[in-house]
Parts: sequence; structure tokens; C-alpha cells
Amino acid sequence: MLKVINVVGARPNFMKVAPLVEAAGRRAGEFAAVVVHTGQHYDARMSADFFRDLGLPAPDVHLGVGSGSHAQQTAAVMQRFEPVVLEQKPDWVVVVGDVNSTLACALVCSKLGVPVAHVEAGLRSRDRSMPEEVNRLLTDQLSELLLTPSADADRNLISEGIPAERIRLVGNVMIDSLVKHLALSESSDARERFGVAGADYAVVTLHRPSNVDDPRVLRRVLSALARLSRRLPVVFPIHPRTRKSLADFGLDKDEALSGDFRLVEPLGYLDFLRLYSGARLVLTDSGGLQEETTALGIPCLTLRENTERPVTVELGTNRVVGTDEERIVSEAEAALRGAGGAGRPRVPPLWDGRAADRILDALLDRTRELRAGGF
Repeated sequence: MLKVINVVGARPNFMKVAPLVEAAGRRAGEFAAVVVHTGQHYDARMSADFFRDLGLPAPDVHLGVGSGSHAQQTAAVMQRFEPVVLEQKPDWVVVVGDVNSTLACALVCSKLGVPVAHVEAGLRSRDRSMPEEVNRLLTDQLSELLLTPSADADRNLISEGIPAERIRLVGNVMIDSLVKHLALSESSDARERFGVAGADYAVVTLHRPSNVDDPRVLRRVLSALARLSRRLPVVFPIHPRTRKSLADFGLDKDEALSGDFRLVEPLGYLDFLRLYSGARLVLTDSGGLQEETTALGIPCLTLRENTERPVTVELGTNRVVGTDEERIVSEAEAALRGAGGAGRPRVPPLWDGRAADRILDALLDRTRELRAGGF
């Protein structure tokens, strides 16, 4: 039996770890799963909502690191995670995504000689000004097993010198959560609560510092959204960081930015899934939402200059449009008209709701390889 520590740090991690923990529970003769929550996402209520919606058991260990600069947060996770690894003595530590907790835990394990498996390995934006890109690059170099969601990620890793025997194409485990919970989300009344049931509407998420910490960029994006909201309602579950920026910059009182905005508090997983799964259009700077809208065939505009998920552009419904007001408006209008597409979007291979079991199989296979080699 393999003892596996599964690390979660921020909300996007929860959707990737939940299927792994569930699959390990079905295979209790092969795996013992331990969940460590670093507390990088430190809103206790929101964490609890996501754990409940996703059916995740309460964390076995909560490190409670809270907020701080990138350096402070990474260091705090390392300091608090090391004793956990020494006590638990896992066969593997699984880290997911690209948040500070991901890199911090991979660093700890590399020093202790504990093998790391990185779920969502190989994604690249080619933009090292993004903290997430640095986390991705370094985590992949430290990991013994690189579990990729798409073939482009395999190619990235090979080009960076990662040996092929450490790479496994397993598909997108976030889509496992989507497939499982889509029908369950129908019990949510989110569309009714926000007055968009049976209507055309758009959904927006915006949280990246490059978008919300610069008043000029934020104003451009909001101006585009205001213009769009005069055509159809725009439901905007607003991140606390974004709400603070609106107030700090006085943009929440700017009449030029008025329209049919429906600003709502951050939502739990099922409520948010119910909301965006019925939208005519999604506008976001999130990485995961690019994937989820591709899987559902919903037009998505990515409010960034690049994406680490190019497969969502090549095969899916995603368009990377940046933060220029006129471009956002024109691309939104084109998407609403159904223009600019290349026929029906295709879902990338292995985005089928069964990635978690492939990940567990890969852990078993790599363990046998390492033991056969005397490691």
C-alpha cells in the first residue's frame, strides 16, 4: 500500500485533489490518502464550502499559513510542512497546480528525499513575470513524476530535458470534478438568485494582480464589461482582492462604469458551476475556468496576454484577448454572434472524468520502476 500526502493550498487545488482522494478511497487496498491543507487560501468559510461541495473529507493536517508576500508564504509553508512529512513518512507527496504551496512542498520533499508527483505538470505561459510560471517551472524540475493534462505539456517537459520515463499523460483531473458535479449542481438556485434563469447572460471572474492592482488596467476591463452589460446582464462573483481595488481606486463610484452589473459574493463550487454552465459567455483571468468552459463548449474570453493552457484555444472555445477595452468588446460581440469559431469545439483527449484513476495507476507504475531500479 502506498501512503500519499495530497497537498491543497488554494481553491483551484480543491477541485483537483477531490477526485484523487475519492479514487484512493475506492482503492483502499492500494492507497492510504492523507490531505494536508496549507491554509494559503485562508478564508475558512470559503474553504469549508468547497470541501463540502466537493465531498472532500476534512483535512488531516491544516498548516494555517495565511496571507503574506510570495517569499513569506512559501517560507511559512516549508517550515510547517517539513515536520508533517517527517512524521507521516509518505511514499509520495502529490502537489497540484502552480500556487506557492505547490512549490514550497516540492522543495521540502526534494531536500528530504521524498518523491513528488506534480499534477498538471508541463503547462507553460512563457511569461516569467507571472509568479505561477516560476512555480510551475521549478516544481517540474523537482518532481519525480510529472502528470500532464495534454500533449503540449509533454512536449514542453521533453524540451526542458525531463526524462520521458518520468512523464505520464493522464488528462485533466479538474474535469473529473466537473463531470461528477454537473448534474448535482442542478440543485443550486444560483441562476434564480441572480435573476438570470432562462435568460442570456455573461459571467466574469477577475482576480490576478496584473489586472486588479493597476487602476489603469482595471478601469479598461471594467469599461469593456460595462459596455457589454448594456447588451446582457453580467454576473460578477467578485474576489475580495478585486472588491478592495474597486474601492481603493474609486471605481465603484464611477458612473461611466455603470450597467447591468450584478456583483455578488464569491460562490461555492456547486453554485458557481450552476451559474457559469448556463452562461452565453464567460470572461476570466482564471486558468481553470478556461478548461472548464472548453469541456462544456461555452465561449470564453481570457483577459490576459497569454495562457498556459493553449489547448483550450486550439481545440476549445477559449480566446486570449488581453485587457484592451476595444478588443474585449469586439471579441465579446463576435462570441455572442457565434463568429470566429472553427466549427464545433473538440474536447482534448483524456478530459473524460477518469484522470484520477490514471494518476493513481501512474503512481503505482512509477513506484515499481523505482523499486526495480534499486531506489
